[in-house]
Amino acid sequence: MKPTNTQPSRPATAPANRFSSPRWALASLALSTLLASLGASVAAVALPALAQALDTSFQQVQWVVLAYLLAMTTLIVSVGRLGDLMGRRKLLLAGIALFTLASVLCGLAPSLWLLIAGRALQGLGAAIMMTLTLALVGDTVAQEKTASAMGLLATLSAVGTALGPSFGGLLISGFGWQALFLVNIPLGLLTLWLAWYSLPVRQVPPKAQTIRFDITGTVLLALTLAAYALAMTVGHGSFGGLNIALLLAALVGGGLFVRVQSRAVSPLIPLAVFRDKSLVSGLATSALVATIMMATLLVGPFYLSITLGLPATFVGLALATGPTVAALAGVPAGRLAGRFGVQPMRLAGLATMALGCLMLSLVPPVLGSAGYISAIVVTTLGYAFFQTANNTAVMADVAAQRRGVIAGLLNLSRNLGFFTGASVLGAVFATAAATNDITRASPEAVTNGLHTTFAVALAMAVLAVVIALKYRVPERLSEVEDTPGQGGWHSEHHRLSRDPNQKN
Repeated sequence: MKPTNTQPSRPATAPANRFSSPRWALASLALSTLLASLGASVAAVALPALAQALDTSFQQVQWVVLAYLLAMTTLIVSVGRLGDLMGRRKLLLAGIALFTLASVLCGLAPSLWLLIAGRALQGLGAAIMMTLTLALVGDTVAQEKTASAMGLLATLSAVGTALGPSFGGLLISGFGWQALFLVNIPLGLLTLWLAWYSLPVRQVPPKAQTIRFDITGTVLLALTLAAYALAMTVGHGSFGGLNIALLLAALVGGGLFVRVQSRAVSPLIPLAVFRDKSLVSGLATSALVATIMMATLLVGPFYLSITLGLPATFVGLALATGPTVAALAGVPAGRLAGRFGVQPMRLAGLATMALGCLMLSLVPPVLGSAGYISAIVVTTLGYAFFQTANNTAVMADVAAQRRGVIAGLLNLSRNLGFFTGASVLGAVFATAAATNDITRASPEAVTNGLHTTFAVALAMAVLAVVIALKYRVPERLSEVEDTPGQGGWHSEHHRLSRDPNQKN
């Protein structure tokens, strides 16, 4: 992308100390991203130990993971909007503090339900951290370095996901399940201290201070997203009456939300932003890509253990390949996007993902783990290229006072893709394997399930390519028409870029 303004929007009121450079500010954002992603992945490995220690069923203890994901998903847009209104730095500091205090509650929880409550608070803190780190990139680095910064954040997110299971296993074996949460205390305090001293202090514009936060829209959106997320997760792939009822509730809630937003004076999500086709393209392709990536987490363990007969240790190593590739490719992907432009890198990433899905839909068991891992490497490499370029494309030209809500929408599209992939592609896999108990399926049935699932994933990847080709992201700000009703948030950016004193 070739921006018109190459100077970072740093205020005169930034703290004057040795940690106030953009490099330290970016380090604080990267640590926030790492903590939030680690919090999502580290608890999954502890479920058996938690079920035993708290004397509860596996179905109940799963809420330790689900509460975190639900809180993060349902509130991720609302916290972005709140950051736009009250100040992103201030809210990020509050989010880091909340995440750290919630970790104390989790580590000291004497019962399952207090642990679940603590995890929900952790999820709220993580929603603030995941959203505002993306939004604050524009306040901390020069615009020509945005792609590299996004690549670094993507790398730390992947590192957190990859590190979670192994790191959690070490903590449980050495110190007990409480250590999974108490370890966040020093990490959280370090992140809070660094963010406090390094992030630029910006004055919230007087206009933003007079805007009321849309509480009605926030409640409606949270209930709608919660209903959809539960519809996609309860039943573990089998879609019953409860799933249908929850999905209908989500549809009704979505309709009410749109109606309320269209009439609100200060809506949570201004519906005009969806007139920008490049933004819609970025959100839609993000959701499709996340759906595909969830399939690799769902299907891989069964193919590796049942079809290939690998022991649990080697299955874990094979599954770590994807996050490792994403972690290694994040920063180079950012540099490539900065050099060649976000649109070519988006397309290259999607095309590479499509190739990986094709390989997975055809891979024969005779190739063993090498055949599967090579296909996963290709798929994940494409994901890393796409994710960095797409995040950069969506966030680069957003008006300063709307970065929070747009970053929230971007994170929401990814989370909804994960939930959808878990349900839809999980159901495709179970149907293709032709069994109600996948753990007892034959190697041939699991192979057929793998091939069918990734044939569907391939179709999704092709659809994402079509969307990206049809609705291209502008490489120059000047290419965006500054006309009423067209790209509302870009148009406001043009007005604000002519008067930098009005920026948030």
